[in-house]
Amino acid sequence: MCGIAGIIDYKSKLNPQNDIYKSMLNTMTNRGPDDEGMFFTSHAGLFHKRLAVVDPASSRQPMIYQKDGNTYTIVYNGELYNTEDIRKDLIRQGFSFTTKGDTEVVLAAYIAYREKCLDIFNGIFAFAIWDENAESLFFARDMMGVKPFFYHVEDGSFIFASTVPTLLKHPSISHKLDATSISEIILLGPGRTPGNAIFPSIKELKPGFYGIFNRNSLTLKQYFTLTDKPHTENFSETVSHVKSLVCDAIIRQTISDVPLGCFLSGGLDSSLISAVVADSYQSCGKTLDTFSVTYKDQSRYFQSSHFQPDSDEKYIEIMSEHIKSNHHEVVLDTNDIIAALYPVIDEKGVPSMADVDSSLLAFCKKIRSKVTVALSGECADEIFGGYPWYRDKNIREAAGFPWAQNTAYRMQFISQGIKEKINPGYVSEKYALAISEVSLLEGLSPTEKRMREMFVLNTDHFMQTLLFRKDACSMHASLEVRVPFCDRRITEYMYSVPWEFKNYLDREKGLLRHAAEGILPHDVLWRKKSPYPKTHNPGYLSALREIFSSILADKDNPLWDIVSITAAQSLMESESSVPWYGQLMTTPQTIAYFIQLEYWIRKFSVTM
Repeated sequence: MCGIAGIIDYKSKLNPQNDIYKSMLNTMTNRGPDDEGMFFTSHAGLFHKRLAVVDPASSRQPMIYQKDGNTYTIVYNGELYNTEDIRKDLIRQGFSFTTKGDTEVVLAAYIAYREKCLDIFNGIFAFAIWDENAESLFFARDMMGVKPFFYHVEDGSFIFASTVPTLLKHPSISHKLDATSISEIILLGPGRTPGNAIFPSIKELKPGFYGIFNRNSLTLKQYFTLTDKPHTENFSETVSHVKSLVCDAIIRQTISDVPLGCFLSGGLDSSLISAVVADSYQSCGKTLDTFSVTYKDQSRYFQSSHFQPDSDEKYIEIMSEHIKSNHHEVVLDTNDIIAALYPVIDEKGVPSMADVDSSLLAFCKKIRSKVTVALSGECADEIFGGYPWYRDKNIREAAGFPWAQNTAYRMQFISQGIKEKINPGYVSEKYALAISEVSLLEGLSPTEKRMREMFVLNTDHFMQTLLFRKDACSMHASLEVRVPFCDRRITEYMYSVPWEFKNYLDREKGLLRHAAEGILPHDVLWRKKSPYPKTHNPGYLSALREIFSSILADKDNPLWDIVSITAAQSLMESESSVPWYGQLMTTPQTIAYFIQLEYWIRKFSVTM
């Protein structure tokens, strides 16, 4: 994986010695510690930071390919899992290759097929290609939104990057917020509307989109969307199909020339991935490294709940012994989580998910000391129906995003000075827009119709928050994390699978569980879903309150331009636990969210 950036400016000639470009590149050092490169023509500059995973000795970027009298240059961040299939096809067409990596294949495929190359790519990616003869830039993002791509367009110039902080280093990009920004931060945060990057001056290329920027215009087009199709397979055939797709996706994503491991929480998703990889490794005489995270004194303070019924340790031990992995338990203390709240913001450049993010960042740093690549179980819950809101009829049938149905509660946190500028129906309007775009076959039952809507709400919104989290936290640690359940084939297939199949035995992810029979131990296979672990140590909340107290004591703090100090004080003193973002964030995480927000304002000189 890597970090990419670039600038196209048709009104002036670019100066390769401009310190701005080096400053932008340096913001992505963690994303690419192994190498860097810059490419310039009169009106285009492409920048790259590399984390070498496949073909470390070559595949340097920016990469140039010459064909039929034209020169094409690419900067690419991602991993293509059907590289060899595409390479063979291109060789038959007369293309030749000097590297073993996927970057050259992506570039050659674009030359051969133009934007149609995206239809044959199976992977995670964000890339940009400069066409010298046409003096135009083609750019694209993977269909699931695993890899980020942000941009700014203005008066004949186009600036893009993997991260928001990279763009904010450019002096032409404003750090000012508007009413929409506040609505995103307070009413939807830490989620974001697809395409919104909080700063009005910055846009996010949506998943499944590509763009072309030339002297005349900026054109954006959607190349991938979920389409409802008749599901003709019976339950047994569906189970076999799912097992085949999932296992194939996992194995394809083990391609690496550097050490690789797996996240292992003892839950269904990470256990299935670890089991398939471990079996493949054992056939080659190798032992898989697996990694789990817990917290100091977790057994002492753990509190069982409806969303987190039991702790992970027992199931991790069962799985590690079952697959004979070399397991590593990472134990984080309160200080580790608190300290990581701030580098998360440094990396993301937008408000974050509190300790849900910071603990992951600290975890990834520990993993990186052992491996460079890791496989993770993200996205199975969205695709196979694992979340509580898929199964709780009251939540499922309520209008609105299931994880953010507390707009009235959130509204009280907006400062009086700007509250009158905020549309109280903002979230409802975004929700209505989201479901209006859902593909539905005629004749669906109300349940099946709603489940298609839930699928899209989850993959296009909730899942994007988690993917952005995983990318930022892992890349800050120079760790490449792959997510096999995000394979486009799995998502396309599962979209139209009937809910009664997905809900096999009336269990969350029942279909996936049945597909994993024979691969996982019974206790792990049928374990009730448990989310990413968070600390239950009361010392964490105490530490947050101490930090927040110092912020509250400063009545001139710029945070109060956005947040109501009265509501913040009430939150500080509250003994209740009101959900902020689904089951992932309650009172401690909400306090941490505002601590991060205050740091973000100062870090990036944010103004209204």
